[in-house]
Order: sequence, then C-alpha cells, then structure tokens
Amino acid sequence: MNNWFAARRQRMLRLKVRREGERPFQPRLSAGAPVFEQCPRCHKAVPRAQWEKNLLVCPACGFHRPVGAYRRLSLVLDEGSFQELDAELTAGDPLAFPGYGEKLTGLRRRTGLREAAVAAKGRIGGLPAVVAVLDSRFLMGSMGVAVGEKIARAAETAEKARVPLIVFCASGGARMQEGILSLMQMGKTAAAVTRFRDKGGLYIACLTHPTTGGVTASFAMLGDVTLAEPEALIGFAGPRVIEQTIGQTLPEGFQRAEYLQEHGFVDAVVPRGKMRDTLALLLRLHQKGGARRDAI
Repeated sequence: MNNWFAARRQRMLRLKVRREGERPFQPRLSAGAPVFEQCPRCHKAVPRAQWEKNLLVCPACGFHRPVGAYRRLSLVLDEGSFQELDAELTAGDPLAFPGYGEKLTGLRRRTGLREAAVAAKGRIGGLPAVVAVLDSRFLMGSMGVAVGEKIARAAETAEKARVPLIVFCASGGARMQEGILSLMQMGKTAAAVTRFRDKGGLYIACLTHPTTGGVTASFAMLGDVTLAEPEALIGFAGPRVIEQTIGQTLPEGFQRAEYLQEHGFVDAVVPRGKMRDTLALLLRLHQKGGARRDAI
C-alpha cells in the first residue's frame, strides 16, 4: 500500500511540473517559496537565484522561459529611460461575451497588467526607440482591440519622433471574445507598420515563444529585421493542426526559430542574454546622419 501511495504521489508531481511548465514563469517572491524551480524541458532543479541571474534561461539546457512585459522592457531599455505609452488603453467587452469581464478583472489582479501589450519610449545603448511587448500571461498575448490599438499607436509615435520601432511578439492569435473586431486589428496593425516603414522607419520584429495566429499573419512578419529567441514556436496554425490537415508528418523542428532561420524567414536567432546588445548594434548600424538623438 505504501508503494502505491508513493507511486501515486510521484505521478501527481510529474503532472504538476508539466502543468506549471505550460504557464509563463514568474519568480515567486513570497516567504516560504521553494528554493528551486524545475526546468520544464530538462527537468533539472535550478535555484531560483540562478534563474534570476540567467534571465530566466535554464543554465543546463538553454530553455527560455517566457518573460513578462515590464521585465522584458527592463532587460532591453537603458536604465531610467522608460516612459510608458497609452497605459490607460484596456479591453472592452463589445459582445458581452459570457465570463469575459470577470476573466479580465482576474488577470489584471494576478499579473499587474491592464492589457496584453505594453508600449514605451526609451533608449537602447543611448539611442531612442519605441518598444512594444506582448505578454503571454494575459490571455496568451491574444490581440484584441486594445492590443491592436497599442501596436498601431506605437508605430505612429515612432513615425512622428522619427525613431525605430521594436516589437516583441508573443501571442496565441486573435482574441475570440471580441469577435470580428479582434480580427480587424490584423489589418490595422499591418497598415500602421507599413506606413511607418514606407516613410523610412526601421522596424525590428523580435519573435518569442509562441508567436502564432493573427499576430504572425500581420505585424510580426513585417520586420525590416526579424529576430527570434531560441526554439520559439512561430507560425499561423500549430504543427499538430497542420499535420492533421495535410495528413503528413512535418520535418523535425518545423516552425521553430532555428528552422525558420534556415529557410530565410528569420534573420537571426538571438539568446536572451545577447538581445539588448544585438538591438543596440542594429540601431547604430541603421542610424542615419543627423538622426534625432534627442527625440525621446
């Protein structure tokens, strides 16, 4: 009987680890929190302090845990340069979708976010830029009206200030609770980014895990330069849906960042620890004579 209970406990622990591995990691700061956090991929127990020091990247296998929007901005922007844009923009409930309002309220309380996207003005390596980040903790970074508006306004702000636009994408696609209004954001964001590029603006798309659905089919794939974090899943439909549709087995690593780089869809796969330096280098390389260093 004792062996049965022990086996049952081990099975429940394994299920718990798998479930927790599917959720974006956020450091547990409360008293009595576990000293170790298990890597969802290699299952090695890593000290929480080491996760923090390594920017939420597993030191054993290189697995990149998702990063919240404000944490992401703190990793790339120069200290003291952060100025949030359109913080007041939040999702409505145009369809009176059952349970949607309560879900939004709960997510705002748990994540500290008002929406799935955060946009800001700031500097990277001393050079001004507008940076937007999608946060997968908030309805998987899905794009509703507020998210689409924030991305469009970020492009317009970058256009007016004549500074580069950088967007960190992480999304499960369009937000079904907002119906056709959500799908309309694909055209709006793509148009805003295209107008910005047509006027000579530099747009850098940074694809993180996962970047899928309507976000992939709109602004995520319009970058003048497209970067991706290691092993990020990037595509419109997921690999299982594609396999079921075409009735064929997909190649190894299909839709992962490295596969897309090999096939020309991604310019570079950049580990998290090198992202800030890579962005600073790109901004310097694309800086034009007389660029407005005082724009932000």
